Amino acid sequence: MRDLRRRALESNKTVSRKAQSRGVSTPNSRTPSAQSSRQSSRNVSRHPSDDEDDEDDDTRSVGTAWSNVSAEESGAGEDAESSRAPLQDVINELIDRKRSSVQGREDYLNAFVRMLTAHYQEEELGSKMDELLKVFAKSIRSETSEKETILALRATSLMAVTMLDDTIYPSMSSVVKRAAMDSSSFAVKTAAIRTLSACTIFGGAGDDSILEQMNFLMEIAMSDGAYVDAADDSDTVTAAIEEWGFLASHIEDLEVESEEAVEAFADQLESSETSVQVAAGENIALLYEKSYTPKEEDESDDEDNYNATDDDRSSTPSDDEDDNGAKLIKRYDAYHNTHRIIKQVEALAHISGRHINKKDKRSLHTNFTSILNTVINPRRGPQYSNAIDFETNQSYGSRKTVKFHRNSYMRVDRWWKWIRLAGMRRVLGGGFIDHYFEGNRAILETLPVSLDVGSSGPAFSGGKSKSGKRGAGRVKGADVLGTSH
Repeated sequence: MRDLRRRALESNKTVSRKAQSRGVSTPNSRTPSAQSSRQSSRNVSRHPSDDEDDEDDDTRSVGTAWSNVSAEESGAGEDAESSRAPLQDVINELIDRKRSSVQGREDYLNAFVRMLTAHYQEEELGSKMDELLKVFAKSIRSETSEKETILALRATSLMAVTMLDDTIYPSMSSVVKRAAMDSSSFAVKTAAIRTLSACTIFGGAGDDSILEQMNFLMEIAMSDGAYVDAADDSDTVTAAIEEWGFLASHIEDLEVESEEAVEAFADQLESSETSVQVAAGENIALLYEKSYTPKEEDESDDEDNYNATDDDRSSTPSDDEDDNGAKLIKRYDAYHNTHRIIKQVEALAHISGRHINKKDKRSLHTNFTSILNTVINPRRGPQYSNAIDFETNQSYGSRKTVKFHRNSYMRVDRWWKWIRLAGMRRVLGGGFIDHYFEGNRAILETLPVSLDVGSSGPAFSGGKSKSGKRGAGRVKGADVLGTSH
C-alpha cells in the first residue's frame, strides 16, 4: 500500500575577521561535561549510511548531526530487553516514568529512536503522540543526562517527520529552543538546533514562525555561536548555518533577507572549519538561486527582465527553466557586490597549501567549484558541467546525483532540493531510503524528486516544484512524483 502511495505521490573554529572587529571573545570551556562531550563526539558523516555517487564529493564529515549519540552507535550497548521489545512496549515504558531510572529512559529512548529511524511508523504511533511529546519535553527540560536529552531531542525530530502534525511546533518549539539557549552542553545545543528546524517545518509552523527561527539561527551564525554561549564551537555554528538553509529552502521570497544573509555567510567563508565554510557556501548558492523565479503566464518577453548573457546561452534549456518548463528570470540582486562573492568563492575553489589536509582540500575544491557556477549564473544548479553531450549537442548541465544502496539514484538539479535532501537525511540517517519507499509523507511532500531504482543513471523529477510562492515548499499538500521505473 505504501509503495502504491509513493508512486502516486512521487575541532574548533577560529573567530572570523568580522567577529574579531565586533569584539567576540573565545571563552574557556563552560563545563567539563561540555568539553568532554566534544572530545568523545563521534565524527559521523553528514549523511551517515547512504552511499554517495562517485561524483558526489561534497559529502563531508562534520560530526554535527546528533553529536555523540546516534541510533547506530548507541544501539551497541543498549539494554537487551529494550532492544527486543516491540514498539508499543517501548512506548508504554517511556510513558510510565514513575519507576524509571536514567539508564532505563536512555535505553528505551534509544530503542524508540532506532525503530523510528529504521521504518515509517505513523500508524503505529497513533494516539500516543501527545503523551510521548510530554515525555520528551520532560527529558529535555530536566537534562538529567546529556545522552537522555539528546535522545529525547532526536525522538522529537523523528516524531515530527513521522507524524507531520501541526500541533508539534506550538507544543515543543519553546522547550527545544530553551535547550539550545541554556544547556551547558555543546552537544545538546547542536541537537536542539537540529530538532528546532525539524519541528518548525514538519510541526505546523507558519511563514512568520519560520522566519523567526531563521533569525534565531542567523544570530548564532553571525556571533560564531556566542549568541547561545557556544562561542567558536564549530558543531553549533555548522548546525545553525545548515538548518538556516533548510528553513530558507521552504520560503520562496527571500528578497528582504538576501542582502544581510549573503553578507553573513560570506563572513563565514573565512572560517578555519571546512564544515562551516561549505554550509555557508551552499546557503549563498541557495540565495542566488532564489533570486530567479519562473516567468508568470501574463508576463511578456519584454517585461521579464531576461537579458541573456554568454553564461545564459551556455546553459541547457532545462537549466533555464523550472520543473514545469517555465523560464527562470531574475527578480532582484541577491547581493549588491556579487564580484566580491565570486572572488571569495573562487579562492576557495582553488585553495592550496599544506595547512589544509587532503580531504578538506578536495571538499573545498568540489563544493566551491559548484557554488561558483551558481553565483555566476543562478540558473545553474549543483555540480554544473559545461561538457558537451554529443547525443544532444548541449552541455550536460547540473549533474549532481545521489546514490542509495548501490542501485538507486536521485538527480538533484537545484540547490533547494539538495539542501532539503540533506536536511531530511540528517534526521533519518540510513533509514531515509526505507522511509521513502514506505511512503513517508514528509519526504514525498517536501522533495518533488523521483528515485530511479535499478538504473545506471539518475532519475528526473516528474513532479511540480514546491517553491513557486512564499511558503510554498512547506508541507501542506502532496505533489505527484513521477517514477522512472
